[in-house]
Order: sequence, then C-alpha cells, then structure tokens
Amino acid sequence: MSKIPNQTVLIVDDSPENITVLSELLQPLYEVRVATSGKKALSLVSNMLSPNLILLDVMMPDMDGYQVFEHLRNDPATADIPVIFLTAMDSPEAVLHGLKMGAVDYISKPIVPPILLARIHNQLELKHVRDCLHYQNCSLELEVSKRMAENELIQEVCIRALAHLAEMRDPETGNHILRTQAYVRLLATLIKDNPRFSATIDDAYINAVARSAPLHDIGKVGIPDYILLKPGKLSVDEWTIMKTHAHNGAIAIEQAEKDVKMPVFFLRLAKEIAHWHHEKWDGSGYPDGLVGDAIPISARIMALADVFDALISRRVYKEPIPIDEIENLILIGKGQHFDPDMVDAMMANFDDFCGIAEHYKDAD
Repeated sequence: MSKIPNQTVLIVDDSPENITVLSELLQPLYEVRVATSGKKALSLVSNMLSPNLILLDVMMPDMDGYQVFEHLRNDPATADIPVIFLTAMDSPEAVLHGLKMGAVDYISKPIVPPILLARIHNQLELKHVRDCLHYQNCSLELEVSKRMAENELIQEVCIRALAHLAEMRDPETGNHILRTQAYVRLLATLIKDNPRFSATIDDAYINAVARSAPLHDIGKVGIPDYILLKPGKLSVDEWTIMKTHAHNGAIAIEQAEKDVKMPVFFLRLAKEIAHWHHEKWDGSGYPDGLVGDAIPISARIMALADVFDALISRRVYKEPIPIDEIENLILIGKGQHFDPDMVDAMMANFDDFCGIAEHYKDAD
C-alpha cells in the first residue's frame, strides 16, 4: 500500500518504545507526528494543522489520555478530530468509558499491527466522508443563502418599483416611501418588547412590516388624476373616491397573493397596511371604522408613520410644520387617531424619527 498524501496521524504516548514501534508501522502510509505527553500533544495540535487522526495513550503521567481528550473536545478547532485510545486496560468498563466519552475506537495493547492499520484506515475513510459531506453542506448553505438574498433583493426591487409607480401619480411625496419605511422599522423595533405587542412582533415581523410599508398607498394608482393631483380641497364626492384607494390597494395585493398560490407573510402585512392604515384608534377612520385593537398592529404602525411624515415634510400645499407643533399634534392624536403605546414610544425617541426625516428629506 502506497503512502496516502495529506493524511497525518498524531501519536501521543509517554513510552519512547511505543512511539518507535507505532511510527515505524505508520510512516510508510501516513505523515506521522509524535508527542510524549498530553500537554505536548495539546500544544502541538494548537500550533499545527489539525491531524486527521490521533492515537492517544490513556495511562500517562501529569495528564492522562482522558484529560487530553476532554481538552480536545472542548475546543471547537479540535472537537471533530477522531481519536483512538490505546491502552493496556482492556476491561469492558474501560472500553465502554472511552467510547462513551466520544472516542471512535479503543484498542488494547499489545497492538496487533494489521488490526491497528485496518482500524486507522477505516476511521480515516469515515472522516474523509464526513468532511466531504460537511463541505457539501456548507456549499449548499452558501448557495441557499445566495439564492435567498437574490430573492429578497428581487422582492425589494419589485416593491420599490410598484411604490414608485404610485408615487409617479402623486409626485409631491418624493422620498416618502424611504422615510415611512424607516419610521415603520424603528417604531416596530421600539414596541417589540411591550407586552401588548411582544406576542406578534419579532425580528421576522419587523423585517416583513418594513418591507411591506412602501405598498401602503399602492391603491392610489386607481385614483383619477383630476382628484389625485387636485391642488385644492376635495369635494365630498371626490373625497369619497379618494378614500377608495385603501380598499383598492388591499384588493390588488390580495390578487397578488392568489397568483403566487402560497402564503407570503409580507404580502399579508402589506394588505393589512394598504387596507387599514387610515383607520383611527377611536373608530373615526376609514374604510371600515375599526376601533382600537381591531385595527391590525401593522396598520397602526403605518398610520403613525404616515401622519408623522405628512407633518414634517414639505408639500405643494404646505411648508414643514415646526417640530414642537408636530409633537403636540401627535400627542393630541394619542388615543384618538393613534395607538397610545405607539405614541409613547415615538415621543420617547422623537429625535430619532426627526433624524430619519432629515436623512431622507426631499430635494429643495
């Protein structure tokens, strides 16, 4: 049998005679390293490329083989190196103890060379197979991660494209979708640990609700230009038509859900947001007059984010409202327009919301 390249066996034994015998037996087939104590073995392993297999004597002074093995298993860098115990202790209890610790084999001295070689060969073959499977799994995980990242990017691009399509019909909104998306993420994060919301809001929810936020006004695509772009106050009939954008947006997203033929979490939240982000805590909103907790959490978050942005941003019909006035208006809406706990969270971190508005402010 020819020498197997890149296969290293570490022999750990305090007996020079044993090391000589084992080295002469293994060197024709493997790269061999030796250590005459447990401490030297651990030092050698930490300063060299990990051996493919370790032959470990059990009975050694200062640090016995079991102690060496514990150190190896407790270090992630060496935990997967297969270890074969070599010992003169051949009682069933000793063998069972070694195997229970996690050794791949337990060979009693005096060794029988053909048997030792066969067992080493088998364990190295098994390690090779395990390593191949590990590398394949890592490659698959990387590929899956790459594909998921690509899918998320495609989702994000499509969402932004649809949102910008709606904005093209209402050009005064500018960076509105970027700001509201950031407000939504921040507000959802701030209320995550509130007992009222903790059963619903986790990291996955926060990501999904932020991803969904740009679609909140997608229904405006169906509003006639003479209403959507009207510079003055809308008539009663025109306002009735304008309010249909909430229901129409939800219908459009619901149709997208049906087209994909499987549940998509962010689309469910997008539908909630589009449908009910104009509802008010006291029931005076539209389209359904929902009250309090009957309004989905996602829509309540969006409602506060949307109004905050309308107040702090310049529009064709108004200048930005001063910060202190915005705070007062939001506080007036607490328990009327907005969920009280969400208002408290915004007020406690008001400067952060103002920072987002400044970061994504529209060009003059």
